[in-house]
Amino acid sequence: MISAKTKLTGLLGYPVEHSLSPAMHNAGFNHLGLDYCYMALAVHPYALADAVRGIRALNLAGVNVTVPHKEKVIPFLDEIDEEARFIGAVNTVLNTGGVLRGFNTDGRGFYRSLTESDVVVAGKKVFIVGAGGASRAVGYYLCKEAASVHIFDIDRGKLDTLVGDLKRINQNVYSEASLSDIRASDIVLNATPLGLKSDDPTPFDMAQLNASQVVYDLIYTQTPLQRYAAELGCKTLNGLSMLFWQGILAFEIWTGKAAPVEVMRKALLDAGK
Repeated sequence: MISAKTKLTGLLGYPVEHSLSPAMHNAGFNHLGLDYCYMALAVHPYALADAVRGIRALNLAGVNVTVPHKEKVIPFLDEIDEEARFIGAVNTVLNTGGVLRGFNTDGRGFYRSLTESDVVVAGKKVFIVGAGGASRAVGYYLCKEAASVHIFDIDRGKLDTLVGDLKRINQNVYSEASLSDIRASDIVLNATPLGLKSDDPTPFDMAQLNASQVVYDLIYTQTPLQRYAAELGCKTLNGLSMLFWQGILAFEIWTGKAAPVEVMRKALLDAGK
């Protein structure tokens, strides 16, 4: 029941019609009896500055931010936490009396999904395909424990910048000129959008995989890579678990309450069917 006292939250992105976040967050609010509401708000890139001003003007409690706004929203915010500043992207905004603070819960959400699935990163060799914003967020956490992190991207400039930044956390971060080292890796991560479309090529030659590896595809719909890895016997994870945990963390930032994890998980899974 929406009332005059309802606190509004939402998702700023373009497009957002596919988002599963409203189902998850509204289920959490309802379960705890919190007078909050979450909506998906389609914000065209040209309207981002106006949308952020609207957070203050309409006194929204906070928002999530998704593509294509995660990097571009930063100049319009008042404060950015250290993690979001390093990653160079914000996915969660908290409004406190008109002061907008930016956070990035993607990396923490990713790491929570690993620990929940009993994936050990410490001492492991990790190979990441893709050097975009998602790779930067997950790399921030992987580099804290992994023995080494190897990253490939066809954009050499973007790759070298990311590797240079991550070396500040772990000296054993390497830019790869090819995908040949996947075979010798313990954890293989697809951080590219390849697999979103049915006619996409796979992000690498899947014959390089072996059953002892963990394969994490950040795409949260099932892809050929996920199917092949599962059939091979690999431990597989997808982006749905990362989406879930980053949302749990955002929920707690806005409300100051412990999120009802299983209630929100069920709502997310049901919405994704």
